[in-house]
Amino acid sequence: MNWLWLVSYFFAGAFAENAIPHFVSGVMGRPFQSPFAKPPGRGLSSSKVNVIWGFANIVVAYLLLAQVGSFDWRTTNHVVAFGLGLLLKGIGSAHQFGKFNEGNLPTSA
Repeated sequence: MNWLWLVSYFFAGAFAENAIPHFVSGVMGRPFQSPFAKPPGRGLSSSKVNVIWGFANIVVAYLLLAQVGSFDWRTTNHVVAFGLGLLLKGIGSAHQFGKFNEGNLPTSA
């Protein structure tokens, strides 16, 4: 196995994670931060822009999984690389978007 495949699968996980908040916010009709907003990554983009951006991330994730190497869900190294990309990007997104959506504040009982 080529180690570059694992790097590709890691980034596929990161792109897949990035697709989730954009696509879901978009189909719910809610604006969300995107690289196309002003200021980029901080301002809000329309729901349509977020659906398109989410879909573009899904396409990139698919290309990195299906067109690089031979990704196999039964191969532990492949799934771990994909999962780490998903997890690490998810933690980063939670921190980044939590700044704007009060997600970094502790809740009181």
